[in-house]
Amino acid sequence: MRNIGISAHIDSGKTTLTERILFYTGKILEMHEVKGKDGVGATMDSMELEREKGITIQSAATYATWQDYQLNIIDTPGHVDFTIEVERALRVLDGAILVICGVAGVQSQTFTVDRQMRRYNVPRLIFINKLDRVGAEPWRVIENLKKKLNISIAALQVPIGLEHVLQGVVDIVTKKAYYFDGEKGSNVTIGEIPESLIDLVNQKREELISQIIDIDDQLAEIVFINERQPTPEELKAAIRRSTLALKFSPVLMGSAYKNKGVQPLLDAVIDYLPNPNEKDNYAIDLENKDSKIKLECNNSKPFVGLAFKLEEGRFGQLTYIRVYQGILSKGSIIQNVTNGRKIKVPRLCRMHANNMEDIELIGAGEICAVFGVDCHSGTTFTDGQIKCSMLSMHVPEPVISLAITTDSKKQNMNFIKALQRFQKEDPTFKVFLDPESSETIISGMGELHLEIYAERMRREYGIPVTTGKPQVAYRETITSKVTNEIKF
Repeated sequence: MRNIGISAHIDSGKTTLTERILFYTGKILEMHEVKGKDGVGATMDSMELEREKGITIQSAATYATWQDYQLNIIDTPGHVDFTIEVERALRVLDGAILVICGVAGVQSQTFTVDRQMRRYNVPRLIFINKLDRVGAEPWRVIENLKKKLNISIAALQVPIGLEHVLQGVVDIVTKKAYYFDGEKGSNVTIGEIPESLIDLVNQKREELISQIIDIDDQLAEIVFINERQPTPEELKAAIRRSTLALKFSPVLMGSAYKNKGVQPLLDAVIDYLPNPNEKDNYAIDLENKDSKIKLECNNSKPFVGLAFKLEEGRFGQLTYIRVYQGILSKGSIIQNVTNGRKIKVPRLCRMHANNMEDIELIGAGEICAVFGVDCHSGTTFTDGQIKCSMLSMHVPEPVISLAITTDSKKQNMNFIKALQRFQKEDPTFKVFLDPESSETIISGMGELHLEIYAERMRREYGIPVTTGKPQVAYRETITSKVTNEIKF
């Protein structure tokens, strides 16, 4: 099993990449594009606003199977206004794919995502996307990443052609060329390295080995003591150890839009990213002076889970839970650690974007959704046998405020209800009443963030709302003594 997130700066191709992953794993039968001409849109952009604007607004969870391994995938937004979605996804995931545009390279939100991955110790793969575009230059992007993010990286692939002549990739580890034929790139042909690329592949392989040697002692022993070149299996094992130790990030290449390089990326997810047993997760022991305890990804242990995301679904509040220890089953009794309330789980689901599959139980290390569980984002649940609380996630402070009003007095109750719901779903969305101007003020991470919520109130609740600048109460006061003489 692999729990992975796909994160990047806006417009780097995350959702397009996720669409290809779902298609090649057999989860969906047809591929659709972001703002597609057929009017369908990408699978993970299920919200109407997302399809209209062509951006991801809410993170969406899905699952698929590749090489007999289950993949739990969360596609996250790239816009800075929705950074909390990335924050809480990376809080519960074991690995991630950082998507970089092959033309633009490192962009502003790349820095934010890099900080979030470091904060939660998430091992990553880097996928340089859009190599079919004019101006794509992967080697410049790699140097860009090293310099600006200060991370240890090296390419595992060499592209066969660039821009409009991109044909496939060469695997540096196995020294095999991969071509992606057919209308949708489903036919993967493995062949020999083109003669024009042999010298470059050998050079990049030496650079890769040289970099891993500085990190991994076992590979250094093979090269220096045994005085031989590592086999592909030995090199893969060294890359995996270095990646899991957060000392190295493998770089892969391709073009999701042109259906090239996605299948090798899936292989790399299996080869180099951790399974839930290989990631250390800790909770605070509430019975032992708040000391840390290590959680075991074991079904036989007492249940511990973290509610990391809330949504208002068709059947009430939908709560996304990552199970860290034990099992969660339909009808079981779980305890909210924050307030001590015990809750019966009425319905348990596995999510595929906005579609649900009812299940009876879920094991340790997996991600699920439950209905009928009233809680806030970041709440820890146990089965009552253990008293612990998961470490909290970082929530940034709002940076912009707007005044919001409704023109319909009949909709006042719905207006309040909508604001309360959005506050509960999104910790970065704040609402308060200005005591001086009596205006309702909404605060968030950016103008787009607040505009989206205002538009959702219009569409989902039918409330005519207006936003504008908050009124400022101007004051005059005596600040110092002044002597003045007036003659009549």
